[in-house]
Amino acid sequence: MTSARLIGIARHDRPHGPMQTIDHVGVTCAEGVHGDFRGALKPGRNKRQVTVMRAEDWLAAVEQVGLPVEWQERRVNLLVRGLIEWPPRPGEIMRIGATLELRINGECDPCARMDALVDGLQLALRPDWRGGIITTVIADGDIALGDDVSVHVEAMTGSKA
Repeated sequence: MTSARLIGIARHDRPHGPMQTIDHVGVTCAEGVHGDFRGALKPGRNKRQVTVMRAEDWLAAVEQVGLPVEWQERRVNLLVRGLIEWPPRPGEIMRIGATLELRINGECDPCARMDALVDGLQLALRPDWRGGIITTVIADGDIALGDDVSVHVEAMTGSKA
């Protein structure tokens, strides 16, 4: 049995700014993915602190539209491979690496920017949460490419949300 792994990390420092891929980063309750402008907690906008997508879903969407597009153009923070049970349910906890815990808040709806990349990409990302998930950090952690990824019903470290 193959375990799920973190295979991509990306961030952008301003709205509509270019995505920067990196191989490790700190992720905290206060700022989300370090260096990503969306991660800081804001009243009324705390459900989309860190975004996560499955590599299998990205590949299926790109295959559907028939043109190659790099995963970071989806503008999500984390790319994982190997999560079998999908989509997760809001309230479940995703753990990445030794300590990072993310509360799953819902689906990351694909926006019109996807069709600006490739016509039909937005629609290709709609079925079965292919566009990914939105999460809130509930336990800080340093993560790196290759880290284990798992989803659980409850927080593993007893962190408070």
